[in-house]
Amino acid sequence: MTLTYIRLATQADLSKMLIIAKEAKELLASADIPQWQNGYPSKETLLADITKQISYVLIVENKIAGFAALLQEPDDNYQHITEGTWDIPENEHYTTIHRIAISSHFRGQHLAETFINHLISISYALGFKQIRVDTHEKNARMRHLIKKAGFNYAGIVYMNNNSADYRNAYQLFLD
Repeated sequence: MTLTYIRLATQADLSKMLIIAKEAKELLASADIPQWQNGYPSKETLLADITKQISYVLIVENKIAGFAALLQEPDDNYQHITEGTWDIPENEHYTTIHRIAISSHFRGQHLAETFINHLISISYALGFKQIRVDTHEKNARMRHLIKKAGFNYAGIVYMNNNSADYRNAYQLFLD
């Protein structure tokens, strides 16, 4: 059995995270997916996630196999949703999974699914009963993972209020 777990990322993990981000950007670009292009996520973004203690790394056999951010405050990009609605009780708080990527050395092992499940467990342990996530409509891999994890489609959200930069948004409720 392969030892697999997640932990909070540290500044010592940043160089490996940047390599994984570069690999993910190249994979998305090769599939003509405009997500994660134009310098995003930047070194500064990943460092800010680490500093805020919302960045997690996936460890497989003592190696960093991926990273993700688990936001624990409302996401500004989710304040306005179109072509759907958030199915949310009034004032319900939620976590948001962002910036998830798996190293090219670990692709094909279903580790993104494992990682998402760990992030769901952490959300629950932190007292959250709702999780949100978004992805580009062209990102079939991520849409498949999101649906497989049990998330339901909620609508369209716009990144930084840019009508040309929109994402499919999903949410999951925990008992």
